[in-house]
Amino acid sequence: MEEIVKSITTALARGVEIAAAMVIGIASVRAIVMFLGNYFKKLAPKKISIEDIRLSLGRSLALALEFLLGADILKTAVAPTWNEIGQLAAIAVLRTALNFFLDRELRNNEVSRSAEPRG
Repeated sequence: MEEIVKSITTALARGVEIAAAMVIGIASVRAIVMFLGNYFKKLAPKKISIEDIRLSLGRSLALALEFLLGADILKTAVAPTWNEIGQLAAIAVLRTALNFFLDRELRNNEVSRSAEPRG
């Protein structure tokens, strides 16, 4: 029974990792298309600021980091060894720190942009 649960959990973790990769891939392609649209001005009827492109990509990367952390938790959910728990702790700390600083930068950027006079 434990092997069946472990197999299902591992498959779920792989699915979540694939979802994270898709989020990163789609967001990256979208950012490139927006950048190139600005560069060539033919693809975009309205110019999008580099900061808007960065914010959009940053939000997607933060989401992908959350997915990856969830996948790591799923991988170690069933009968983990102490080595796996240690690895999960290290990965969780790194990904959480990355997400924290990315989120802080996104919020600071959004606040500073909303404080700018429009006109």
